Amino acid sequence: MSAFITFEGPEGSGKTTVLQRVSEKLAQDYQLIATREPGGVPTGEEIRKVVLEGANMDIRTEAMLFAASRREHLVEKVVPALKDDKIVLCDRYIDSSLAYQGYARGIGIEEVKQLNDFAINGLYPDLTVYLDITAEVGRDRILKNQRDQNRLDKEDIAFHEKVIEGYRQIIQETPERFAVVDATRHIDDVVNETYEIILKFLK
Repeated sequence: MSAFITFEGPEGSGKTTVLQRVSEKLAQDYQLIATREPGGVPTGEEIRKVVLEGANMDIRTEAMLFAASRREHLVEKVVPALKDDKIVLCDRYIDSSLAYQGYARGIGIEEVKQLNDFAINGLYPDLTVYLDITAEVGRDRILKNQRDQNRLDKEDIAFHEKVIEGYRQIIQETPERFAVVDATRHIDDVVNETYEIILKFLK
């Protein structure tokens, strides 16, 4: 069977760690790939460097670069895996653009959705796991873990609060696609709940 499952959340929510650990558990019974955005494929990784590690840029340029990376990732990796009846677990997808560029940057969710609809050609996730934390907790985790901070990490707390507001609006508009997980708990609890949610969805 094939399924496209995405992981979303604000900075510091633990998406990457949760996805990795859940994918290891699922791989015991399912054929799957784990990937990320922006990036996932060579062209996408080059765009990732520009958009996350480069200098500040026009907000619409930023949105278009994310969409371009998304298109290459879909064509080169996601769609072929789905055609091979694999489960795809992806760290970020279109909802990130809607929350970050559409809502927090102020371009407009609908405007960024139209841009990305062209890029994804109708391929929305079957399920999206949203890891829910506050902007303050996310910031504290990033500082505590001493992870390398990209350009978006370094935005002020007000920006990250807007990102969360954007996600909540998106979830409210399409609740049937989302599973919201309290990510403030111990990582083991978050991983186990996420694994059970996905397992139930697949069955």
